[in-house]
Amino acid sequence: MRPTAAPAVLAVLLMAPALHAQQGPSDRLTLADYLEFESVGSPELSPDGDEILFSRRWVDKVNDRSRTSLWIMNADGSRPRVLLDGSSPQWSPDGSRIAYTTDGEPRGDQIFVKWMDEEGPGTQITRLEYSPSDVTWMPDGKSILFRMSIPKESDGWKVESQLSEYRPRGATWTEAPRVVEDLAYRRDRQGFTEDDVSQLFIVPAEGGTARQVTFDEYGVGSIELTPDGRTVLFSSRPRIEDADYEWRQSDIYAADLATGQIRQITNRSGTESNPTVSPDGRMVAYTGYEFNTDTYRDTRLHVMNIDGSNQRVLTEELDRSPGNLIWADDGSGIYFSTGDRGTENLYFVDLDGEIRQVTEGNHLLEVEEITNGVAIGTLEAPHKPGDLIMFDVRRPSDITQLTDVNADVLAGKTLGEHEEIWFKGADGWDIQGWIIKPPDFDPSRKYPMILSIHGGPHSMYDVGFNFGWQEHAANGYVVLYTNPRGSTGYGSAFGNAIKNAYPGKDYDDLMAGVDAVIANGYIDTNNLFVYGCSGGGVLTSWIVGHTDRFAAASANCPVTNWLSFVGTTDGPNWYRNFANYPWEDPSEHLRRSPLMYVGNVTTPTMLMTGVNDLRTPIAQTEEYYEALKVLKVPTAMIRFNDEWHGTSSNPSNFIRTQLYLREWFEMHSRPSPTVTTDSDR
Repeated sequence: MRPTAAPAVLAVLLMAPALHAQQGPSDRLTLADYLEFESVGSPELSPDGDEILFSRRWVDKVNDRSRTSLWIMNADGSRPRVLLDGSSPQWSPDGSRIAYTTDGEPRGDQIFVKWMDEEGPGTQITRLEYSPSDVTWMPDGKSILFRMSIPKESDGWKVESQLSEYRPRGATWTEAPRVVEDLAYRRDRQGFTEDDVSQLFIVPAEGGTARQVTFDEYGVGSIELTPDGRTVLFSSRPRIEDADYEWRQSDIYAADLATGQIRQITNRSGTESNPTVSPDGRMVAYTGYEFNTDTYRDTRLHVMNIDGSNQRVLTEELDRSPGNLIWADDGSGIYFSTGDRGTENLYFVDLDGEIRQVTEGNHLLEVEEITNGVAIGTLEAPHKPGDLIMFDVRRPSDITQLTDVNADVLAGKTLGEHEEIWFKGADGWDIQGWIIKPPDFDPSRKYPMILSIHGGPHSMYDVGFNFGWQEHAANGYVVLYTNPRGSTGYGSAFGNAIKNAYPGKDYDDLMAGVDAVIANGYIDTNNLFVYGCSGGGVLTSWIVGHTDRFAAASANCPVTNWLSFVGTTDGPNWYRNFANYPWEDPSEHLRRSPLMYVGNVTTPTMLMTGVNDLRTPIAQTEEYYEALKVLKVPTAMIRFNDEWHGTSSNPSNFIRTQLYLREWFEMHSRPSPTVTTDSDR
């Protein structure tokens, strides 16, 4: 924002920042930097403790995709070097080989094995029709267990078999339809539907035919192998015919790998998942909660004997959801992570339920493995993209950073200052948020502000590094993001506060956050902007129907009409988010639908949605767009190709999202009168 060249004029027009970061100072973050950004993950310590395998994700600019390479380094972080392309590395029990997945024949991901004392790539040991997951070495190192989703067998429809008597020899007829009889039809990127189920398979580590182990009607969830290699624990749907089965979401089961026989271990109304077996194979830790009608409830960490006896809760007093369960080497308790007020740290609970926090910090710490008291994982913070770290759980404050994969990209770059804020929302509730300021921020100036709203709606904005927000700040915007009621990380009551009231007072929380930042005196109140995707798109379209304070908005992948949404989304549970089914009483579905308030909208409102979106189908975007056009409200509908739920899954669409947002905001920026001083005259 440059001062006027006419000092006698009492007011000047301050326009929004220039669109292209390349025109700004060279020490600013740019979209070109995004194409060089990398991330690391999946650290795996070798059995002898000398080396660490990890994945390194980078941007393939030519093919417009992210790719992953496997790297290896010494356990102290020295001598990092690339091994090959692939992901999900797993050391063999004796450390002589690694298993990993990468593109192979005939198509898609396949399992490969590489001998570590040989140069070159690994050997492809599977030729699967569908992609494998949860690749796990058997304890003897002779075979590899994995999970794979396959189509269910026909339930008895005879139409296609009868069709042969009508089809002429050699005729090419239209592909058969898919018969759907489940409550909801879902298809993901691999083309699976709810008629596809995951089963267990074993393949020789030297290659060969994968043998299917389970043939379970309901399928096998994420797996946990017992130390003796005889049994696999997993979570899956209850084995009951229950009209309300979607509320009894999962129980824990055990599959005998020799016979494929499955037995049920837990049997409660609710969710039990993430089974984690103790080092001696005698106990199982898992997470779960009892069923109730809340739309959000924090899970509890449970423990039981391997046969399902002596089930008990260890974290009854912790109003947060444990995750990443890791048993202590001596079986004395379980380490876990949990999200808390935008941060994530490591905790420990013993078998008597005594909880202690192991690490502290304003960061996101995800521990992947703890061996002999040494933890390895990833850590990121507001000004620090994620890198691999290591620390001794007995000295948790002494964290060693093992990688620095973006040091070259960020060298010489000035990032925006990051500030935590707390303010009073509706009903006097304490609400947390954060501000990112432009580099070289001057509190005496006036800056345009972008409010970013998270989706979910049960999710949590956090203190991790966010390239998109930093890049907006580099272009001269103050960015505000908050966790209004309904967010996770603040307890079950806070998360469930939007039950049958969404959108509602979460809108008031967001507006209170905007007011709190404006009160600091450095915001150009004529140029407030707002956007969000999914749940954030819901609230953005709700906001423009309830206030005209924003100069422009972008409602991305939104729900705008709950009546049409509940029957077309990929999840049937949305029927339960209101007190009644819509055919019983549609009043709440209508009252909470942003479309019902579109007649109030004067704010220029863009919509951006992936054409393949099944969670918030693009018809939701189309309904709102059509209404805005009829009302002659400035609007544009950006239909993203090759996108499902979101607009940024590939690099080019991330860049497009950033640019479309700022171009729309710049296009509709408002003049800002500024009174000059006597010295200006």
